[in-house]
Amino acid sequence: MGFAQVLSRAQAGLAAPLVTVEVHLGSGLPTFTIVGLPAAAVRESRERVRAALATCGFDLPAGRITVNLAPADLPKEGGRYDLAVALGILLASGQLKPRFDVARTEFYGELGLTGEIKAVPGLLLAALHAGRAGHALVIPACNAPDVRQASAEVHALRGLAELAPGDSGAGQRPLPELAPRAAAPEVVTDCSAPGAVATPDLADVRGQHQAKRALLITAAGGHSLLMLGPPGSGKTMLAQRLPGLLPPLDPAQALEVAAIAAVAQSLPGARAGTADTRSPLWPPFRAPHHTASANAIVGGGTAVQPGEVSLAHHGVLFLDELPEFDRRVLESLREPLESGRVSVVRANQRAEYPAAFLLVAAMNPCPCGRQGLVLPPCRCNPTQIERYRGRISGPLLDRIDLQLRLAQVEARELTGGGDSGHEHPASPGSISTEQARAQVGLARERQWARQGCLNARLQAGDTLKHCRADAASLSLLARAAGRRGSSARAQHRILRVARSIADLAGRDQVQADDVAEAVALRLED
Repeated sequence: MGFAQVLSRAQAGLAAPLVTVEVHLGSGLPTFTIVGLPAAAVRESRERVRAALATCGFDLPAGRITVNLAPADLPKEGGRYDLAVALGILLASGQLKPRFDVARTEFYGELGLTGEIKAVPGLLLAALHAGRAGHALVIPACNAPDVRQASAEVHALRGLAELAPGDSGAGQRPLPELAPRAAAPEVVTDCSAPGAVATPDLADVRGQHQAKRALLITAAGGHSLLMLGPPGSGKTMLAQRLPGLLPPLDPAQALEVAAIAAVAQSLPGARAGTADTRSPLWPPFRAPHHTASANAIVGGGTAVQPGEVSLAHHGVLFLDELPEFDRRVLESLREPLESGRVSVVRANQRAEYPAAFLLVAAMNPCPCGRQGLVLPPCRCNPTQIERYRGRISGPLLDRIDLQLRLAQVEARELTGGGDSGHEHPASPGSISTEQARAQVGLARERQWARQGCLNARLQAGDTLKHCRADAASLSLLARAAGRRGSSARAQHRILRVARSIADLAGRDQVQADDVAEAVALRLED
């Protein structure tokens, strides 16, 4: 007769509920039972634990072995509980007398038949929750790099034999002291410095001065952007340079992004120990293909996995060839664009993931992409163009702050003929990514000091409070809204864009010129 308890954690979305592995040894016919809503991989741990204990010189107790994974109504999946089950059996049978505090230590690891402790996916999320609870962790050695961002104490094991008695047979070999957490990597903001993330330079984009200005405003206020232009006008080049304009993530944001990535890697089919969970100090950039499903973009599936909108959290989601995406996929973006979160509900599961992404979309002006060009001319009739653009619904367009039409770049600008001289006075022109990032950082500092969030995340009630405009600006906005039939949402978004323009200029109040530019950066059709 014996009893022992060992701690571990399950995974449910971005939550990691505590699981108590209870082991009871009783008399009777030899049986090994695991209860507590275990999946097939958890039930199969009986054979892995049995072989691993025998290989490492431990005895499997005779009689009835009952393992309960509490709470009983929480689904348990994967091989992460193998080490906890084996340790519980050793403690309950008296074969191991640990010199560590079992009540405040969590154990993870899949056992091989030789006693090797193999990697399990998604341990960063468990480590974050364990650190908040003041618990230490014992994990596979190959998972040690995955959890170095967490604040919890971590000890790594390579095999179950490391828990065996010492060579003299007197006493038990204690676990080595828990390894201290590695120092957090330094944030590198200079692109030329060693260790910096290489990003495409904004100065490489020739021409498109208004588009580069819109990109600067987008980065400064966290606004969504739609670029409409012929093929080869630079839409993709501009989108790829947007992440470089954003400031590096702070430690809390980096951990949140890494936790979402760890959840995606821990789903069925993901290879354990292959995730790159190094500190994502730079905002993520996601560019899914237009054939992606709604589950892939928003999240879902049998495991309620995070989608591209969550993987792009605190970063950029780039949708090229926007009208080619499935209509249901595009309509599913409306809620996360407004709330910054996405709730995925299935018959027996529910998960909520953050999705505060910066949407950048690109599309051609017509099916052939030649509308507005002289040679070769566009051959699309008005019905075809209307049907093509109609794939983007009005409610979705209403939620996109900046809607910009791009023209084809002139040959003299591509060959180094210099700027045309007709750009906006405040246009970035040939500004580099590093210079633009500095401007964006200053504008964002003003926003956080004023309202505690980016301008794009202002609620309706706070828009008029923080986007203070003079009488001339409000009159201009009213005339533009009346001429275009703009909704109240569109008017608020114009005010927020104008607020970002004023922040870039270092002004406390929105002026008429700011509103005029914000109106000009929004298509009428």
